[in-house]
Amino acid sequence: MHSPHEARKRRLEALASGNPAHLAQRYAKLEPSAPAATPIRGPEIGTVMLRGRAGGGGAIFNLGEATVTRATVKLVTGEIGHAIVLGREPRMASIVAHLDALSQLPNWVQVIEADFVSPALAEQDAARARQAEETEATRVDFFTMVRGED
Repeated sequence: MHSPHEARKRRLEALASGNPAHLAQRYAKLEPSAPAATPIRGPEIGTVMLRGRAGGGGAIFNLGEATVTRATVKLVTGEIGHAIVLGREPRMASIVAHLDALSQLPNWVQVIEADFVSPALAEQDAARARQAEETEATRVDFFTMVRGED
């Protein structure tokens, strides 16, 4: 399957790119029973430089900046969780960092996967499918008629 590093990366990507409102709703149900987390850093709002490559493989260039929010928390049991989310989302960054820390505890990893990661991935898949359907609905097929003069 996945190495622990790959599993954590997948989990953080799913959580950080999920719907903030849905994440907060699910977190509100979990928070009272979860071990408490103490903020170590942030949440802090800042910017990151987005870089690109000309033609996908050419020279690197600076595309522009994006606003991000980062947070780091520590559980009372010692686990440290990190999060960086796109946009100005301090609450979401704190939630994702707490969930990252919780997922390092063996008895919490399945809860985080089932209640947070799987629904976030399903929402993202549904959004991609909707986008594909909308794109397909506007597709135009071009064809060329041969006139027989050739």
